[in-house]
Amino acid sequence: MLFCKKIQICALSAPTLTLSIMQGKEPRPMEDLNLILVEEAVIALFLVATLVGILAKKLRMPYTLGLVLIGLGLSLLIHIEVPLTSDLILALLVPPLVFEAAFHLRAEDVARDALPILVLAVPGVVLTMLIVGFLVYYGAGLELGPAMLFGALVAATDPVAVVALFRALGVPKRLQVLLEGESLMNDGTAIVVFHLVLGVLATGAFDLLASLTDFLRVAGGGFLVGLALGGITSALIARVDDHLIETALTVVLAYGAYLVAEQFHVSGVLAVVAAGLINGNIGPRGMKPTTRIVVRNFWDFAAFVANSFVFLLIGFQVNLPAIQEHLSLILWAILAVLVARVVDVYGLTWVGDPIPWRWRHVLFWGGLRGAISLALALGIPPFLGALREQLQVMAFGVVLFTLLAQGSTIGVLLRRLGLTQHDRVKQEYDRYRARAIATRASLDYLERLYRQGLISETTRKSLHTMLQARLSELQHALRQLIRVHPHLHAEELQDARLEILRAQRTVLQELVQSGAIGEEVYEELVGEIDAALEEAVPVWPGLVLRRSPEAPPIRHITFAVIHERDREAAFSALNQLAVPFTAFPSVGGYLKRRNITLLIGLPDGQLADVIEALRKSCRRRVEFLAEPRTLKGLPLPLPLVRPRPVPVGGATVFLIPVERYEEV
Repeated sequence: MLFCKKIQICALSAPTLTLSIMQGKEPRPMEDLNLILVEEAVIALFLVATLVGILAKKLRMPYTLGLVLIGLGLSLLIHIEVPLTSDLILALLVPPLVFEAAFHLRAEDVARDALPILVLAVPGVVLTMLIVGFLVYYGAGLELGPAMLFGALVAATDPVAVVALFRALGVPKRLQVLLEGESLMNDGTAIVVFHLVLGVLATGAFDLLASLTDFLRVAGGGFLVGLALGGITSALIARVDDHLIETALTVVLAYGAYLVAEQFHVSGVLAVVAAGLINGNIGPRGMKPTTRIVVRNFWDFAAFVANSFVFLLIGFQVNLPAIQEHLSLILWAILAVLVARVVDVYGLTWVGDPIPWRWRHVLFWGGLRGAISLALALGIPPFLGALREQLQVMAFGVVLFTLLAQGSTIGVLLRRLGLTQHDRVKQEYDRYRARAIATRASLDYLERLYRQGLISETTRKSLHTMLQARLSELQHALRQLIRVHPHLHAEELQDARLEILRAQRTVLQELVQSGAIGEEVYEELVGEIDAALEEAVPVWPGLVLRRSPEAPPIRHITFAVIHERDREAAFSALNQLAVPFTAFPSVGGYLKRRNITLLIGLPDGQLADVIEALRKSCRRRVEFLAEPRTLKGLPLPLPLVRPRPVPVGGATVFLIPVERYEEV
């Protein structure tokens, strides 16, 4: 019987963990004891994180919020000491979080809003430090130097707790990119500013020009290191044909970029950001489809593990009695952080493409604090004396407030602002579909009762007529909903197609395991399926839709360049209009991103319908080459429209008149 009295987890130096435990068992050598106890602690924490993830999915809440609450609860019930170090978090847990987020960001998305992202991430961090520092200095009575240090350590945002919710609720992609892009960049700049302020406190001297030079050297140097290592690794990946080795190279890149940058005394976090952006946008080109799927799944899992440990440890680290003791300081700190966020979001986001006011409200309330603030608070040196504990308690109070108060209410804010329209439409679709399925099941059960002789013919006919009428109403409602929102049909088509392809993959695995096919054939066929899974292109919709002789004549050919992600929705919308089209792959734009060119035969009187269908189905930005007056009210044929360059993403449409149209 194992009886555990006390558990202590000690972090002596990153990334080495040492644990000591008092228990009623046979004594073992210290090396074996430490190794086994580290394993037990890690597995226990991982099990807790997994269970919390399952529960959070059921309750539709951010799982990171659940992890913090569980960590708080466990710290109250069990005596758990987790003396972490700043280096442990920054060197072990932050790189996979930062790399995964940067790896999944598309370069063209970031480039579109690079100006507001950089303004929030660089001047915004400095402005946050100044506002928070002065408010804490005047309100809480801290000395100016430590107050500025506190402003620097809470300047970095961490949207992990809300990004997953954004995706689930169908929040606009650009809003997600703004929040994630700002967080990735301000993580590195906040760390640089924190260490600059720390240097001023240690030396007692401040030189503006020298500080600005150091900032540019550390931040710019880190970014350059990441760009160089990301490019080298992407070139290596293009020359390797093994999904395990290619995945390992990305892991080496994520941690290596941080370590190499730190060796050169530049920003390790910004190096990881740059490496992730380069590798995520260039590296996959040199990978096979199967490898791309493996790498992306691996980094999704790595980020889940790192997030789980970070937010559990936040819960463990929060000292509730200390927070209660310094409550007035913490309240001032929270007020200062909120005021600074208001000034940043509403005062600096006027640059670049206009950002809607509703989005600014979300950017303000979604500015949570997390792992970076925790790491910097733990990295405050002992020479500050009693102020060190004060600043740490204030930092933990701010992190706890943003996670619990802002993280738990961001979903309500999104719904109140009307930014979850896709979610509401999907719910309505699911409601009609579920009722239709239930009604169909009732009809089948009714027939079974009749065949078994449990009901009479009269009863069967009466109930059958009623249920069939109900089913027809529901099916008509579904058709109308899909006509108004064509992406619903595309999503249903895609879900069914993915399930079919996964079933095919499972059968191939059974065939190779039974020896019915060899490894070489298996790799070839699985590669084809994985390519189809990644491309998300339906195999059954015909590229050319046959028209009846009585259909209106084709007077124009419409070329539409659509984003690859919108392909299925556009296909579905055009099929519903019964207009003929063909499609072929094309490339263009920054980094030669893949897109799809549609060649659409435009019948008389259907120009407006086609344009509206593309507007609705291409949920990214749609831009037309023709002037609005050209698209409405002018007699056919229309003149050839001169194309002009537009960004990839959305649909670009122009018209060419035709004299004769034939299908072959």
